[in-house]
Amino acid sequence: MESVVATLRAAGCVFAEEEAELIIATAAGPDEVARMVDERISGLPLEQVLGWASFHGLRIAIDPDVFVPRRRTEHLVDEAIARCRPDAVVVDLCCGSGALGLAVATAVPGVSLYAADLHPAAVKNARRNLPAAQVFEGDLYDALPTDLRGRVGILLANVPYVPTDDVQFLPAEARLHEPRLTLDGGADGLDLLRRVAADAADWLAPGGHLFTEASAEQAPVAAELLTAAGLRTTISTDEDDFATTVIGTRD
Repeated sequence: MESVVATLRAAGCVFAEEEAELIIATAAGPDEVARMVDERISGLPLEQVLGWASFHGLRIAIDPDVFVPRRRTEHLVDEAIARCRPDAVVVDLCCGSGALGLAVATAVPGVSLYAADLHPAAVKNARRNLPAAQVFEGDLYDALPTDLRGRVGILLANVPYVPTDDVQFLPAEARLHEPRLTLDGGADGLDLLRRVAADAADWLAPGGHLFTEASAEQAPVAAELLTAAGLRTTISTDEDDFATTVIGTRD
């Protein structure tokens, strides 16, 4: 344990003790510990080293080249759970590992869960985490069965929202080891949200909700996009986790 901590600390891992404990607890033996430590000090995200991430009290399988769910996004999930009916159709759009959809479906048994992503590695990963859901590969709504149109009660759309020019300032483990398409949201970070918002009212059921994450600075503009698309919009924040969720509701 001490040697693992020392190696991680020397490589610049701020939480070396906690990371060492997780690596040792996850690894099958000393050889795997050594391999995982080497991967971590090379810059690979801890969750990809471990093969899992902790999210909303769940252990989410994480494959290489897949976006790692952030703790701040638990705020979006909490807002969705608070508005989710047990018989709701839930769609996790740009699902990545499927963490958001799994968290909602776990908290609200009985929902019908669908997920979609453009990235093949993410689709494969989400199918591991969501064996009871239908997971599709494709571009936003184009990936979904057409019979869901007008029936979606909860639309989780954690789309990329980092402005293109700001991607270079992200931590190296995200910038170098997560797909750029999961980070880069275009010039102002809202390109994907514009596309989601444009057709959201057609896919949402009456009273259905769309949930998306944004920075505090982007949130007013994101809310305007949802309002312009015909949704009643609110902004919810969690200052402790620096989380901002924009919610659009079809009346």
